[in-house]
Amino acid sequence: MTDANQIPGYTTGTWDIDAVHSDIEFTLRHMGVGRSRGRFDKFEGQIVTAANPLESSVTATIDTASVNTGNTDRDAHVRAEDFLDTDNHPTATFRSTGIRENGDTWLIDGDFTLHGVTLPITLEAELGGFTDTSDGGKLLGLSASTTLNRTDFKVGPNGGAMLGEKVKINLEIEATLRG
Repeated sequence: MTDANQIPGYTTGTWDIDAVHSDIEFTLRHMGVGRSRGRFDKFEGQIVTAANPLESSVTATIDTASVNTGNTDRDAHVRAEDFLDTDNHPTATFRSTGIRENGDTWLIDGDFTLHGVTLPITLEAELGGFTDTSDGGKLLGLSASTTLNRTDFKVGPNGGAMLGEKVKINLEIEATLRG
């Protein structure tokens, strides 16, 4: 897979994440038995595809105040100081540091900053592919996921049965090639 010629439609260049056709969602345990779900509605980022796919890169910025769990009271609590503290930490960022092959998937290593804490994470990504759009542009699609420990990023209380510490992040990304 490291040979770009083996990836149908592979195109080098800089791609802008299309937030209208992309999703950043998360799930975590609630009370040890259920799952709470949410998403971020505002984010932006770029994917740079290099001639050697392993030399490609990803950057992204998430507006943490755009958290949306489907409940306005819960959203306000998640934005508050004891969780995301969006007044003091208005963004979360990801900057890739390397890409590796993993069978039919890719591992995107990078630095993730949330709540003022930067830690290395790895996204497991599946390339959806490359295609032409009806207006003559080009589109890239990919899915990625990772699991974080929210307490490593100092988000929310440590321990307790109310809220799980593991947070599953799922990304569905479409990006358009810059003209």
